Amino acid sequence: MPKVSEVCSHVRSKNAGPFWITLDLWFADAASFERYASAAALQPGAIARLYGVEPDLVKYFALPDLRVVKISYPRARPQGGAIERDMHGGQQYVRLLDVDL
Repeated sequence: MPKVSEVCSHVRSKNAGPFWITLDLWFADAASFERYASAAALQPGAIARLYGVEPDLVKYFALPDLRVVKISYPRARPQGGAIERDMHGGQQYVRLLDVDL
């Protein structure tokens, strides 16, 4: 099975406000998007397990015209707290890279 890092040309994470993180996955081509965008590993339940959040709080958006999947989930703690480890959410995508599709 290919991994996210092998199928996507770019993967990033970022803040979606102080309480949410968004993952953006750009697929390399239309065929890859069609084949993998709806993979079970990218669905809310799987993302919830990967990031330790409630499945019903994960938001999934497939944008076929752009060949992009956007996934948002709530942060464990609000942005900017005293023990914040990733203020801008820019490192959260890393655990997604080795996920098998």
